[in-house]
Amino acid sequence: MEETDGEEIVDLPPSAKLVFKVLEYDGPLTQKQIVEESMLSARTVRYALERLEEIGIVDEDIYFADARQSLYRLEEPVAADGNGVDEAPKKDACCAE
Repeated sequence: MEETDGEEIVDLPPSAKLVFKVLEYDGPLTQKQIVEESMLSARTVRYALERLEEIGIVDEDIYFADARQSLYRLEEPVAADGNGVDEAPKKDACCAE
């Protein structure tokens, strides 16, 4: 698995970027749900998910409601200490209202 950074996402095709954003806002989702949300063809979504999985941005899990499908979610960013990374920076005590 390759390291992920901003440049790898920038180099992806537009369909993969759209799938990334759909998962970012609405995930985790099945492939069928991604097709519905993105309005892309199933084949295009499948290709986009493959590209996102190649660079380690998307994780595929079992969808327990229907084991014939997979559930796709964005990988959690990991800090150097092994803990999850907070999305929003915390305000300093001096600046809090």
